[in-house]
Amino acid sequence: MNLTYLIPLSGILGLIMIIYMAYTIFHEETGNARMQEVAGAIREGANAFLARQYTTIGVLAAVVAVILFIVTKDYRTPVAFILGALCSALSGFIGMYVAVRSNLRTAAAATKSLDRALRVSFRGGAVTGLAVTSLSLLGVAGLFYAYGGAAHPDVAPLEIVGFGFGASFVALFAQLGGGIYTKAADVGADLVGKVEAGIPEDDPRNPAVVADLVGDNVGDCAGRGADLFESTAAENIGAMILGIALVPYFGVKGILFPLVARAAGIIASIIGIFFVRGEEDQDPMKGLNRGYFVTMILVAIALYFISKSMLSGKGVNFLYFYGCALIGIVMSYVFVLLTQYYTSISYRPVKEISNACQTGPATTIIQGTAVGMESTALPVIAIALAIIGSYFLGSRSGLPALEGGLYGTAVATMGMLATCAYILAMDTFGPITDNAGGIVEMSDLPEEVRTRTDRLDACGNTTKALTKGYAVGSAALATFLLFSAYIDKVKILARMKEFPVDIGKPEVFVGALIAVMVVFLFTSVSIRAVGNAAQVVILEVRRQFKEIPGLMEGKAKPLYGRCVDIVTKGALKEMVLPGLLVVAAPVIVGVLLKAEAAAAFLMVGTIAGVIVALYLNNAGGAWDNAKKRIELGDFGGKGSEAFKAGVVGDTVGDPFKDTAGPSIHVLVKLFSTITLVLAALFL
Repeated sequence: MNLTYLIPLSGILGLIMIIYMAYTIFHEETGNARMQEVAGAIREGANAFLARQYTTIGVLAAVVAVILFIVTKDYRTPVAFILGALCSALSGFIGMYVAVRSNLRTAAAATKSLDRALRVSFRGGAVTGLAVTSLSLLGVAGLFYAYGGAAHPDVAPLEIVGFGFGASFVALFAQLGGGIYTKAADVGADLVGKVEAGIPEDDPRNPAVVADLVGDNVGDCAGRGADLFESTAAENIGAMILGIALVPYFGVKGILFPLVARAAGIIASIIGIFFVRGEEDQDPMKGLNRGYFVTMILVAIALYFISKSMLSGKGVNFLYFYGCALIGIVMSYVFVLLTQYYTSISYRPVKEISNACQTGPATTIIQGTAVGMESTALPVIAIALAIIGSYFLGSRSGLPALEGGLYGTAVATMGMLATCAYILAMDTFGPITDNAGGIVEMSDLPEEVRTRTDRLDACGNTTKALTKGYAVGSAALATFLLFSAYIDKVKILARMKEFPVDIGKPEVFVGALIAVMVVFLFTSVSIRAVGNAAQVVILEVRRQFKEIPGLMEGKAKPLYGRCVDIVTKGALKEMVLPGLLVVAAPVIVGVLLKAEAAAAFLMVGTIAGVIVALYLNNAGGAWDNAKKRIELGDFGGKGSEAFKAGVVGDTVGDPFKDTAGPSIHVLVKLFSTITLVLAALFL
């Protein structure tokens, strides 16, 4: 049974659903004139930043493409690189284009009912999820066949790795630049507005409030969209490379299985999206969970038949590979649960931090740091069990143990990423509802409307935290898969049967040591970039409060555009250095210390990156919700000393969870795609 027709079918279906959902969203009500004015300012700021950011990224990408052509002496790799970069940028743009229009319509829908607002906001997020997964699938599949995949399926996967590199390159700068923008604005707005001036969040008197709302879109929509685009592209290509070794057993099916699995995930996610609905007296998270469970069940059913059709052969039992796929699906849910435990207001870790807020900012930061470090343990155990379990099942499938085991981990990765479209829809739902709440607050709508958007916003904060956990979990599985693909490529290029990596060799140990250093140095530069930009915003907000007569009394309007301009320039300036550091480091190690050292760099850099990202994401999320717990009334509520300590903790955690942490997801995969593309240079 030939299932490859699902690849173009699902990709085209995804694009049709994007058009349909955008059409229905754009025909929703847009509220009163004041709401439209606020939304217009957010949209204008987001578009201006994205245009300037993509111009900068485009120049850098063009330079890299020329270098790739000179180094490889072949047009295929630079063309694939440019195509990957363009598709990644396009997916981020589509998601943000719809998000900055969904926010206004969500706010207007909230004047009618919670269910209507939930559907509008979630379908706005679904556009990003479907754009990312559909463009990734069509891009990889189209390039595979354009590079001779039909005639030479065992060669084409090695020639399209540039697509993953291009996607990773754009994703790093998009995530990093967007993260710097959103957190510089957020820190400036919170510290001066909430702590010093004592005004509420999203208060129209705060000069940085529009910049903060713009940041939600450029960081959490465009940035995260590019992040998960490169995840799906790089992992598809890595799994296809591993499938080359299985051509004698499965033919081309072993190479195309990852694309068919992704296609099934898109269709399942589309169905799951239509199961999302809410009720006025019900937690909106229940509606989102309903859709997620439907998606997971459909994916699990579909992968059984896909595994049976594509991974059966003489002496090979497909059920072992189906078990690997189930491990990946369960792994995605386990990561969601673990992230929820460490970042939700309902559980011990966040309660401990909010209790510590009673004794000041210092104990708040100490407790949050401890929670972040603790939060790395269980996810690492989960990753270890998933890798070992899927390798074990794959090695027992009837294939040679090594090839079967490695392909088992690839199948597990496909299982985890099968629900990517739905997960990304939940992620982008967060900034849309956050923006909707800001529009409602700045438009002086009735309290019941703000209550609805607050409930959606609280749900959105949870989904954003959950998807960060999902992203780092998938990054861990993916980079193990891509490491295996790098080893396979070196063996093919060097015509070796084995390629051992001996960490006892001095040059190999040094390569590993440098990788850990790069992860920490990148984190440092990213966090410092937020601090540098935030300082300028803080001074500007203080200046406007001091110099604009009647601003605090609500009789004058702040100069919102000034703060938007400050963070735009600051983010674009600060994103270049850490981005170039990540691109240059693995190349230098590989060229000077050779392929074995590059392998150690890739392996140990991945380990360090996953641990640091888990710490940053969960510590930041826990600090954020500790503050929200106090806002809900604990320990004196808003305005209390405990609240001020909570705001300080949240401010420290902002660049952790929204700038450095998510950027490290991209960093570890960029290490992999660079070494794959340039492996020939390292021999």
